[in-house]
Amino acid sequence: MSPRMTPSNPIKLFAFGPGFGLPEVSPFCTKTEVHLKMAGLPYRKEKAMPDMSPKGQLPYIEDRGRLIADSHFIRAHIEKKYGVDLDEGLSAAERAQAWAIERMLENHFNWASGYARWMIPANFEAGPAHFFDDAPAHIRDQLRKDTLAKVARRYFEVGMTRHSADEILDLGDRSLLALSALLGDKPYLMGEQPTGVDATMFGMMAGILTPFFESPLRRRAESYPNLVAYTDRMMRQYYPEHAWAPALAA
Repeated sequence: MSPRMTPSNPIKLFAFGPGFGLPEVSPFCTKTEVHLKMAGLPYRKEKAMPDMSPKGQLPYIEDRGRLIADSHFIRAHIEKKYGVDLDEGLSAAERAQAWAIERMLENHFNWASGYARWMIPANFEAGPAHFFDDAPAHIRDQLRKDTLAKVARRYFEVGMTRHSADEILDLGDRSLLALSALLGDKPYLMGEQPTGVDATMFGMMAGILTPFFESPLRRRAESYPNLVAYTDRMMRQYYPEHAWAPALAA
């Protein structure tokens, strides 16, 4: 897809950067980066932390001095400003379906998959705990404890950790089952061409399938061959330089 306009200077994308066996540790930052790639817009990626963002979360972009935060509103900005339609070719009903799938991914599956990364102690120690490696030594451990406690409160407040680990697994698997059924044997979620929702789905699927973290939900995800193949296909298309080889579950 070629945009009707291109920025005079590259857009600055502020994100976490690579890690955990992924080209970008955050599925939401992955979503925005893939949207920029889909749109054919030049950008430069810079490492940032959430407290640098206007909304206290990543990603955000800077476009000719204007800061836009949140992956949804970044997409809206680039589509409006540069004449890009990331859902080009979709009917009104298909656009509605894509929106509903995106809400399921971001407002439901994200909590189930994030639980595997943050709330399983071994995964936290191997992964998110290292966000604080550059902090001064005398406060590093306390920052880790405080952040984990804050994240744990959020998981309880949204209702996810009010459930048992087995129930959380079942909720996550229900979303995987739905995604597998919706994808079927198509190359992309909505058909023969990638659309905006594919960036969201890819970010979430790569995040749970990365071999870096071991979890029951990852093993469930590996049991859906079409979802694994889809993630491989998207990785080759948008991050061809990244080594990626998760295995199917036996």
